[in-house]
Amino acid sequence: MLRYTRRLSQRCGRNCRSLATYAPLVEKDCSSITPPYDTLIRNLDRVRSILNRPLSLAEKILYSHLHNPEQNLAGGGQIRGERYLQLKPQRVAMQDASAQMAILQFMTCGLPTSAVPASIHCDHLIQAFDGAESDLKRSIITNKEVFDFLESTARKYGIEFWKPGSGIIHQIVLENYAAPGMLMLGTDSHTPNAGGLGMLAIGVGGADAVDAMTGTPWELKAPRVIGIHLRGKMSGWTTPKDLILHIAGKLTVRGGTGSILEYFGSGVESQSCTGLATIANMGAELGATTSTFPYTTAMRDYLIATGRRPVAMAADEAKSKGYLNRDENNEWDDLVEIDLSQLEPTINGPFTPDLSTPLSQFGDFIKERGWKDEVAAGLIGSCTNSSYEDMSRVASIAKQAKKAGLKAKVPFLCTPGSEQIRATIERDGFTETLEDVGALVLANACGPCIGQWKRDDKKEEENAILTSFNRNFKARNDANSKTMNFLASPEIVTAMSFSGKLSFNPITDALVDSNGKPFKFEPPQGQQLPAKGFTPGDGSYTPQPTPRPKPDTAIVISPTSTRLELLSPFPSQFPSSRGLELPPLTCLMRVRGKCTTDHISAAGPWLKYKGHLSNISENTLITAINDEGGDVNVAFDHTHGEHEQAKDTIPAIAKRFKARREPWALVVDENYGEGSAREHAAMQPRFLGCSLIVARSFARIHETNLKKQGILPLWFHDKADYQLISSGDIIETHGLADVLNGNEQAEIKLRVVQRDGGMVWIKTRHTLSIDQINWVKAGSALNHIRNQKLATS
Repeated sequence: MLRYTRRLSQRCGRNCRSLATYAPLVEKDCSSITPPYDTLIRNLDRVRSILNRPLSLAEKILYSHLHNPEQNLAGGGQIRGERYLQLKPQRVAMQDASAQMAILQFMTCGLPTSAVPASIHCDHLIQAFDGAESDLKRSIITNKEVFDFLESTARKYGIEFWKPGSGIIHQIVLENYAAPGMLMLGTDSHTPNAGGLGMLAIGVGGADAVDAMTGTPWELKAPRVIGIHLRGKMSGWTTPKDLILHIAGKLTVRGGTGSILEYFGSGVESQSCTGLATIANMGAELGATTSTFPYTTAMRDYLIATGRRPVAMAADEAKSKGYLNRDENNEWDDLVEIDLSQLEPTINGPFTPDLSTPLSQFGDFIKERGWKDEVAAGLIGSCTNSSYEDMSRVASIAKQAKKAGLKAKVPFLCTPGSEQIRATIERDGFTETLEDVGALVLANACGPCIGQWKRDDKKEEENAILTSFNRNFKARNDANSKTMNFLASPEIVTAMSFSGKLSFNPITDALVDSNGKPFKFEPPQGQQLPAKGFTPGDGSYTPQPTPRPKPDTAIVISPTSTRLELLSPFPSQFPSSRGLELPPLTCLMRVRGKCTTDHISAAGPWLKYKGHLSNISENTLITAINDEGGDVNVAFDHTHGEHEQAKDTIPAIAKRFKARREPWALVVDENYGEGSAREHAAMQPRFLGCSLIVARSFARIHETNLKKQGILPLWFHDKADYQLISSGDIIETHGLADVLNGNEQAEIKLRVVQRDGGMVWIKTRHTLSIDQINWVKAGSALNHIRNQKLATS
């Protein structure tokens, strides 16, 4: 097969494009990616005999992957939101930033290979600056140590390794690994993107991935199921992105917590497979465990178009046996009704993905807030919207603009989701059309979406960008906390980039063409799948499927490395000076308001330290707000030494406490830890000496990550008690010993001795299962796994 590379066209100009050879996509080896449908259906029969009621699709997929249905579902009754499930995921996918810590943890288990198929994807460490080729070359040099480490560990343990430039993890999973009815884990919060193929794909921390990779049953509290009934059809400018932006506005960033979003109805059938993936991707912004859809014709077509006909044929048979759709008259924990014909384009933001405004009202919204009516940059692509369909519709808008003699008025950046997408859209002329109107095509990587954007303009200036991304927290994209990121469909982002104004509505407003005449965009047109089929592009990016482990492969980590650091197990905190109660803890601070995993462990320039716990811990909570004074990255040491200041940065005070062997606690607000799945947000506080976090509420993934690392997460029984604990107060647990001795129903109270000498008792609640109790008791989940394996060896 002749390899197509963009270097040829970049060396000799656009006329050389006609010389490129685009090979057709060949059928894949599907042996490791086809779910074991017969086994799953037999398990489902066992589940039905216990529960004896109609099941949602989400329940069918989840419960058919139970390690032991009879044990987990014993007695039937209320399962959702109540029972902890022991599950057997079929696959694990890891992106390069989170894979470092996941692999470092896996290495401590002493196993020769992963118990399930696994893959590593190099996409997060590639910084966007001046274009695909130079950005990729520079990033490979800059991150060589990390990429070499990941490639060598993949070779040693038999893990598929997708090299830098191959694409974004979620697009590659959708193109290569996702299959209807499968359960998989991914070390990224947008892993649910694969739900577009009618499966359950769940974002987790690295320690959860290690459960699956070691063959340990993976534990999940049975999610509630929210049904979302879609009817009608979209038209014109409305897209699947607008649907999920609308739902985010309805349900908010907490509305999906502890739930699976299951879509059904005639409106599902009218969506493309990649459109469903967009919807599932952003379900993460609602706090949802994951999202899924019944198996559709569009999914079948996509499987065949991406070289997976055997998977499609097996799924057809599984559907005929009732596995890949819900039962009639199943019960929902909540139900949302949406008429797609009534939707219009929607824009969400700034600073939160659930501030939703219809496009027809967006100009007034900007005016009411007193913001400049100005777009500073337009960015399309990312894992949320980089499919062939997205790019074909965007190209139809660019083609209209080109014909009118228009060019983008602002920097216009385009990120292809994978090498397959990049090669196919270039073959079909979309890339040329976009570049002709001023687009800069970036590397096949996450880039600006996750903060890998070397932006030279608008530093510390208030400005507004429009993106087709999924997340828009402060400082996330360019490290400028004054940048307002408004989330929209790639079509709306593209059209607005030709106007340069936030108030521009391409449905109703006109621009002026190169001849001075009014010009109005027609609604975009596109294709779900390429008429000529996909082309894989550079075949060297594609790893050998199910590689055999090579145990003799050397893995070298320099003791002087600033990027990688071998892990030492966290010590158990028990028995303490108080037996099975935590030792007396100093409250480090009371965190005010929204505190996402970006606040706890910032990305952007810090991504380079993801494999070095000591170094990345220097960013712990540096953008969190201290409720005592309202300052960012400020903490207090009320028992400081003679030569120390009472006030310093949060990491500095935490390090002082650690040096004094003074364990500490945090008091936090609502939905603490929302956002990405990064387990560093749990590992860093634990590394610095945190033992307890008391919250008004937690985000699902982060609460689990805390437990995995041996930090005790407690919920205030009365949320008003948040105000009763301040920095420097001493906290004692009472009742934890009963919980650690196996009494899950025991109540844990906090005795708080305040700095002024006062004392209060505070009621809390916990969500620890029996297994999670063992994690906390052992000091971490990995310690518990290691202890179990030693006991049976």
